[in-house]
Amino acid sequence: MTTSAAAHPGAEGATAGGGSVIDRLVEANQRYAAEFTDPGMDARPVLKVAVVACMDARLDLHAALGLKLGDCHTIRNAGGVVTDDVIRSLTISQRKLGTRSIVLIHHTGCGLEAITEDFRTELEMEVGQRPSWAVEAFKDVDQDVRQSMQRVRTSPFLLHTDDVRGFVFDVKTGLLREVDPA
Repeated sequence: MTTSAAAHPGAEGATAGGGSVIDRLVEANQRYAAEFTDPGMDARPVLKVAVVACMDARLDLHAALGLKLGDCHTIRNAGGVVTDDVIRSLTISQRKLGTRSIVLIHHTGCGLEAITEDFRTELEMEVGQRPSWAVEAFKDVDQDVRQSMQRVRTSPFLLHTDDVRGFVFDVKTGLLREVDPA
């Protein structure tokens, strides 16, 4: 397995031609768009499922879950934790776009296990303003998955909370391990 940095020259922020990594992404999009054909889909996921997962670059969710374009809504953030903004996205996903099931995916070796809420204080000291958001750091990944499941199940905004399952993705094996909600 290679990492993105090993697989792409100039991964530190510049392309081989001297442009930035964003220039490289825009160039890749131009190649993609040249062969793109409209698949004729709308925004409603075919499988009626929303996946909430960590933003970690090691998680290729579509490949790991056997998903194709149009199958699901994917909501990602640091830790894959259920925050107010995740509830906002899930509410829109369910109420306006027809999803019925929710899959929550945290992973082994998450960066949120290595920091604390003191990160907010550090930021305040550095920039002179305390962030309004919580870090949502955790020490026990299974317990945090349980907490996220509970936040989904108790949200008054969500219509469908009976098919909510939580997992931990092992970044070394690629396997999902289901977390008992109890």
